[in-house]
Amino acid sequence: MTRILLVDDYFDALEMWALCLRQCGYEVLTAADGLQAVEVASAEKPDLVVLDLDLPGISGFEVAKRLRAIQATAKIPLIAATGYSHVRQLETAAQDFAAVLVKPCDAAMLVKEIERVLVRPADARVPS
Repeated sequence: MTRILLVDDYFDALEMWALCLRQCGYEVLTAADGLQAVEVASAEKPDLVVLDLDLPGISGFEVAKRLRAIQATAKIPLIAATGYSHVRQLETAAQDFAAVLVKPCDAAMLVKEIERVLVRPADARVPS
């Protein structure tokens, strides 16, 4: 079963997306802040991480950097899910992540992006 780590500090969004993904047949792990995301990803090694960029503690950008620095998590595809609307932040995210979703985002779009990234992992922006 494909394992997805959802990371968001907004509990309602986290629960809604987790429920949807479970109904689609995914195993779902969750984290509510950046440090917890690094810990869960390191311990559980999910197939994909959906990561809010504006998190308490450390940002989603920093989480991505830390995951890329750990050999066991370096190749996990990352999808950014963000409420940022500033063009520069979105452009930076587009360079570092396999996909960028702007919140609010419906669950169907989330599932579509997850499936796209998982089917074509070569599309994932993973540093060599």
